[in-house]
Formats: sequence, structure tokens, C-alpha cells
Amino acid sequence: MAEFVSAEEAVAHIKDGSLIGVNAFLALANPLELLGALANRYEETGSPHDLTLYCSSGFGNWEENSDCERIVTNGATKALMISHFPTMPGSEKAVLENKVAGYNFPLGALSHMTREAARGSDYYITKSGLNLFVDPRQGGSKLNDLATEDWVTDIEIDGQRYLKYKVPAFDVALLKASSCDRFGNITMEKESCVVDALSLCQAVKRNGGIVIVQVERITEKRRPWESIVPMALVDYIVLCPEQTPVLGVDDYNPSFCGDRFMTAEEITEYVLTNKPAKESPVRTRIAKRAVEELEPGMVVNIGIGIPEGVSIEAAKKGLLSRVTMTVEDGAFGGMPTTGAAFGSAVGAHSICSTAQMFDFYDGGGLDICFLGALEVDREGNVNAHFSPGKLAGIGGFANITQTTRKVVFCFSFSAGGLEIEDHYGVVKIAQEGRIPKLVDHVAAISFSAQNAHDNGQEVLYVTERCVFRLGDDGLELVEVYDGIDVQKDILDLLPFDLTLAM
Repeated sequence: MAEFVSAEEAVAHIKDGSLIGVNAFLALANPLELLGALANRYEETGSPHDLTLYCSSGFGNWEENSDCERIVTNGATKALMISHFPTMPGSEKAVLENKVAGYNFPLGALSHMTREAARGSDYYITKSGLNLFVDPRQGGSKLNDLATEDWVTDIEIDGQRYLKYKVPAFDVALLKASSCDRFGNITMEKESCVVDALSLCQAVKRNGGIVIVQVERITEKRRPWESIVPMALVDYIVLCPEQTPVLGVDDYNPSFCGDRFMTAEEITEYVLTNKPAKESPVRTRIAKRAVEELEPGMVVNIGIGIPEGVSIEAAKKGLLSRVTMTVEDGAFGGMPTTGAAFGSAVGAHSICSTAQMFDFYDGGGLDICFLGALEVDREGNVNAHFSPGKLAGIGGFANITQTTRKVVFCFSFSAGGLEIEDHYGVVKIAQEGRIPKLVDHVAAISFSAQNAHDNGQEVLYVTERCVFRLGDDGLELVEVYDGIDVQKDILDLLPFDLTLAM
């Protein structure tokens, strides 16, 4: 039976050199109190040190001095293995300054590696990441000089090339849940995702480690099948009655977890009555054009950033009841949220584990996806995770774009001061951005045009002024919006020639 202890008492059991699995999805399901207590212990005693922190997405609240990041930035952590950096600006800085060994992997691979660890495997073998930055032939997953361990190698099976990811040996699991019973069975009824809680705990127990869970309350009101983690896998439970489901968001939103179900019509009404005071014309124009690619019956994924607007436009057009939106952490149905609560879905119909969602994605379950881009080159390759002095991280991007039937990239033609005027679909470039986003060669490959050709995928690149598609020889210009001068506003600004296919 699990012991009920304070956060300080729980983290006192963590040893130097531990590999810690953090069950979180960005600012969701994030064990803030446990991470804060662990950071305090190190700052007071110098132990535990030489830690490796592993999280399938990332953990943080989008602020540099977050309590959950102190264990990375205060010197206790030697290595960080995550997929996504925007919620963790302090950790990003530590990696860029070569203070912490940084490794970046696809979110789906990290999630599946956790599950493989749970069943006692030494390796996870997949085609996910082939020909992308994580592929050893493209540079591998290492982000800085301190990152020297080879976590990914390539192998050949029956004449086909695969990537072999080394499975971690977890010593500790840190989880946040909603409640538990007196025995220590864990439920997550107030959370909008469960991430990979069960697999992580199983993996830790297979390695003889410890599982620590913070919960809001003790309750006996549950059914056995609502238990996400059984008591046999839990060592220590910490009561945290002040915890919130989303870091940085104090108010509990019952529609994120299903305490209140919202129909598609109710979501649309909510979107229409809660529009931001000032919308970005660039983002809105991109989203309005991108949403035209949706068709009834489609299963959809929408990424973070500019693509978030696609779900809003879909709601405005009354499409939510005609398509199935998904989020990579596990939500099916409803409308993906935007901003700090990204990963939640308003009115989700069901929620599964992250590994199960990536099973679905990797198996080709998505009809269409909408994702962002930092750079696009003449061949149609996309960099969505790296730029000099900045780490976005790959997140779920690699898995999603490698197997989805139709891929729609949503990004601005330029960045750094771009302004447009949009009068009922007639677009004028009021001020060009300083930073071009269409380049000769991308700095790193997050999406491989060659993979897309081999897989027979349809690929579109939607900007605020035009639309490109992936053709046999690279980018092709297929659509220019009313008001845009093809030569002056597009062709003269490209560092390469392309095919006009309008």
C-alpha cells in the first residue's frame, strides 16, 4: 500500500544519478509541487545531482523562472530528453548554453519508448524519424556538445531501413493526478490528458524504482476501471489541494475533462462570443484558407501556433460536428484549445493515452493535419523545430507528418514585422517581414519531402498570400490570393525558381 507523505519526504527517496520520468504534456498534468520540492532539496543539500529528466513532450508553464524547471536550471540535472521546448524557456537556454546535455526526439517515439520500457524491451524499432534530424545520417538527436550518448542508431530488417531507439531504464516516476482512494489507486478525472501514466509507472517498477504521485484529494467515489494507476505501482502519495489542472491557469475548466460536456453547437457559440479583442490578420487569413481543406468525415490533427486558428475557423463554419478533431496527447472529438492550455480539448468525446494516440497516428489514422513551419526549402522540406539560438523542439510533428494522408503546413511567408490588410479576401502586403521563411535549404529537417513522395502524401503549404504544393520537383505555386502581385510579392522574394501551376 502507498504511503501518504509530504512532498519533501517523498523526493527525499530520489538518489543521485537517477533517470526521472515526468508524466506531463506541456502545462497539463504537470507535477509542479513534486518538481519544486525536488529543486528545493538540491538547493538546500546539493543532492540529488547528476539527474536525467525524461518527458515525452515537455513540462513547464511557458515562463523562464517556473518552479518545475528549477531542477533543470539550478545545476541538479545533467541531461534532458524531451520533444518540445516552448513551455520550458529556462531549459532551452540551459541547453543552448551547453549547461545541460540536450536530446530532442519525436514525441511519439518518446511515448512508445516508455511503453517498451514497461514491457521489458531494450529497444524501440520504428520508421518514425527516418530521414529527419533524429536520423543518425541527418545528425541525430543530440542538441549540444554535452550530448554524447547514442540513443538512436539505424538498422536494416528484410532490406528496409529502420531507426532503433534505446529504451531508458527509469528510476523514478513523477505524476500528477486528481485523486486517489485510501489504498493508493490513482484516478485523473479532472485532468484533460493522462499522457503515459500507467506505462511510466510499470517501467519504473520493472527497474526496481519508485513512483511518486501528487493528488488533489482522497475519495472513495470511483469505479475500478476509472483507476489509471493501480495501488501496487505507487510508493508515495502527496496531497496537494491547491493544485490546478493547467499550470498558469487558476480557474478549473470542467469542459476540458468532461465534467461538463459541450456539443459542437455550444463550442461554436462559445468561440463566437469569446473572440479576442484584436485578431492577427496574418494568422486569420492563413487559418481561413487552410480550413477550406477540411471535408466531412475527416479525422484531423491541429498543431500548436498558427494552425490553432484552424480549429477556431472550423467552429465558426459549423464543421466540428462533421469532422473528428484529435490532439496528440490523447483527445478525440470536440475542439482543441489554444494558448496555455494547448493539449486540452473542449468537448472531447474520449481520451486515451499518448502512446495509444500515436499508435493511431503511426498506423495512418489521420486524414489531414495542419502544422506550422519555421522554414521551407525549394524541395519542400520543412524545418519546424530548430533555428540558430532557438529550440522549438519537434514535438509530435514528425510522427504526424510522416503518415497523414494530407499534410497542410500553415505559416507566414516572412516573419519579423510582417503586416497585411485583408478586406474580404483581398490581401495587400502593408509591410514585408524582415526574415524570409522560404529558403534554399532548411537548417534542419523536420519533414522530408522525399518521405512524402515515397509515401504518396498530398502536401500543401498555406501562407497569408499564396498556396504552394509539393510537386514532383519540389515546390509549385498553385494559388495566389486576390490583391497579391505574383511577381513583386512572391517570385521576387524567393531565393529559388519554382513551377507555376495555377
